[in-house]
Amino acid sequence: MSTKLDKLGAELKRAREKAKAWAKRAELLEQKYKEQEDTELCAISRSYRLTPEMLAKLLRETGNGLPDPSLAEKYSQEELTAYEEEN
Repeated sequence: MSTKLDKLGAELKRAREKAKAWAKRAELLEQKYKEQEDTELCAISRSYRLTPEMLAKLLRETGNGLPDPSLAEKYSQEELTAYEEEN
């Protein structure tokens, strides 16, 4: 084979190896991003003292839009009292 073809072949091989490494890195970063997002969502719901049931109800009632913070406080206060009375 020619020298030029050998160089192109070697460069192609390196590019494929780098692509595999970047794909693995992207997958790892996606996983870390999701874990951090989950952690922050848990922290937010805990800051309002929402139980999983209260959070589910809040999300159902707000639909696809962003929840109104005052709505979360309303559920937090009213339902927390009811939840504590049940337990």
